Amino acid sequence: MSDTSSAVRPVLSPWLQGQLTTLLARRGHAWLLQGPSGLGQYTLGLELARAWLCEQPTPQGACYQCRSCHSVDVRTHADLCTLMPETLALALNWPLDEKTQKDLDDKKRKPSKEIRVEGARQMVTFTQQTRSGGTTKVVFVYPAERMNHVTANTILKTLEEPPGETRFVLASEASHQLLPTIRSRCQTHTMVWPSEAESMAWLQQQGVPNADAAVLLRAAGGRPEDALDLANNGLKAAHWASLPKAVLRGDVSAVSDATPSQAIAMLQKLCHDLLAVRTGAEPRFFMAADLPAAGTVSSLTQWSKDLMQGARTSEHPYNPGLMFEALVARAQTALRAKD
Repeated sequence: MSDTSSAVRPVLSPWLQGQLTTLLARRGHAWLLQGPSGLGQYTLGLELARAWLCEQPTPQGACYQCRSCHSVDVRTHADLCTLMPETLALALNWPLDEKTQKDLDDKKRKPSKEIRVEGARQMVTFTQQTRSGGTTKVVFVYPAERMNHVTANTILKTLEEPPGETRFVLASEASHQLLPTIRSRCQTHTMVWPSEAESMAWLQQQGVPNADAAVLLRAAGGRPEDALDLANNGLKAAHWASLPKAVLRGDVSAVSDATPSQAIAMLQKLCHDLLAVRTGAEPRFFMAADLPAAGTVSSLTQWSKDLMQGARTSEHPYNPGLMFEALVARAQTALRAKD
């Protein structure tokens, strides 16, 4: 095993470090971290699991130097079980079981976007096995709302009465979608929203130019991790500011660099802000000066419904190019409607 004596504790954002310290000071075998995307549920959940497993924990978290911490880093900790959709596990470099990996390699099926019941059954077996060392075992479920009813019911008994010293951390970006029986068996922690100043400072530390940070943070609805994702996906402040009027002109290039689902999300934000302005409220995602005086309450409301319908099938478009053209044409219809 590689030497970890020189390991350095990662610097968590101030709002996550404060929450981690608070959670470590509390009792409980099952926690549900809930809140909208972009607030750090995954990071906080993993750091909580790491600290529970650490051989030399502190009140602030794990030591990052022991064998346990190294095992978490390289995704091989024998006492940590992760339940994730296969698509997300692959994206985050978490290993899949041998059979699942072979099925995917052989193209027998596509990676699942849900947490499959087979994984839940393996988790139940995991909790019943003897610990490899340390004082506890940990199950990390993310995003918990990706469990369907069968999967959720499979983990229910173990979540309520885990064998031995087993702890659970469920992280969710849509906890209202969880079964009430799952929520009732967890202690709930609602994620803290950082201040704008904290978010801006953190984004700049992550390398987002100051000129882009404020606009992207607004584009993300004030959620710093979502803003960082936008920056990493190449979105620039100037492009975001020009998007409303470009869509009104019918410029497909305003959304064509995105995926279909991302394009719909962009248009949903535009629709939200135009409706807000029409009803006397402040826009959330765009500056008011960047929004055209366009559309009616009726046309924008119908457009919003159409976008919600389109979002259900956006990940499997028959022809992405045609879909972008259709999205922008539909937007023009809504924006050009007159009272």
